[in-house]
Amino acid sequence: MGWLGKIVGGTLGFAIGGPIGAVAGATFGHAFDLNEERYFSTKGALLSGNEQSQLTFFVASFSMLAKLAKVDGRISEEEINSVQQFMVHDLNLSPEGQRIAINIFQAADKSSESFERFAFQFYGRFRNNPQMLELMIDILLRVSLADGALNNREEQLILEAVRTFNFGEDAYIKLKSRYADDNGKYYSVLGCERGDSDDVIKKKYRKLVFDYHPDTIASKGLPEEFTKFANDKFREIQEAYESVKQERGL
Repeated sequence: MGWLGKIVGGTLGFAIGGPIGAVAGATFGHAFDLNEERYFSTKGALLSGNEQSQLTFFVASFSMLAKLAKVDGRISEEEINSVQQFMVHDLNLSPEGQRIAINIFQAADKSSESFERFAFQFYGRFRNNPQMLELMIDILLRVSLADGALNNREEQLILEAVRTFNFGEDAYIKLKSRYADDNGKYYSVLGCERGDSDDVIKKKYRKLVFDYHPDTIASKGLPEEFTKFANDKFREIQEAYESVKQERGL
C-alpha cells in the first residue's frame, strides 16, 4: 500500500510542517505541530523518507497550481478545466485520487500562504534532485499553457519558482519552448541547440535517458500517481531524439 493508501486508511504518522503540511492536514484531517514539524500517531508507523517525499510532491503540485490559477484574483472555469485535464489525461488519477487532488487544490486556494512559500518548502525537500525541480516547473507550464496562452502574471509567478529552485532562466526558456509547435522543440527537449554536434546530442540524450528513466525518478520521491506523467516525459525524450536523428540522418 502506497503513501496515499496509508493516509486514507489513517494508519500512519509523518514529519512535515510548513504550508505543505498545513494543506495536507486540512485535506486528510490529521493534526500537525507546525512549529516542531512533527506529527504524532498512535495508529501506525511513520511514512518512510521516500513516502514523505511522495506526499510532499503530490501536495505541493496541486497547492502551487491553485496559487498559480488564482494569481489574477480569481480561479476561472478554464483554469479549473486545465487542472482537471492534467489529473485525468497526464496523471491518469483514479476517481479517489482526483477527489483528493481537488481537496488539496481547494485547501491551498483558501490558505493565506503564498506561492513562493510553497515553492521554497518544495525546494527544501528536493534541492538535491534537479529532475524533480524540473518536473515541477514542467507541470506548472503544462497546465498554464493548456489553453494555448501563458499570461504575464502566470509567467512571473512561475519565474519565482525558477529563481527559488536555482533553475536558471536559460534552462527555463528551453523548457518553455518544448510546447512550441515547431521542430526546434525537439532540440529543447534534449537540452541542445541546433548547432550542437552529433556527439554532443548523443551524450545529452544518454544522460537524459538515465536521469529521467521512470524507475530513477520514482526512487527520488515521485508519487506513484505521477507514473504516467513520468512515462510520458521519458517517451518525449526518446521521440525527440528519434526526430533529431531523422533530421540529421544519423
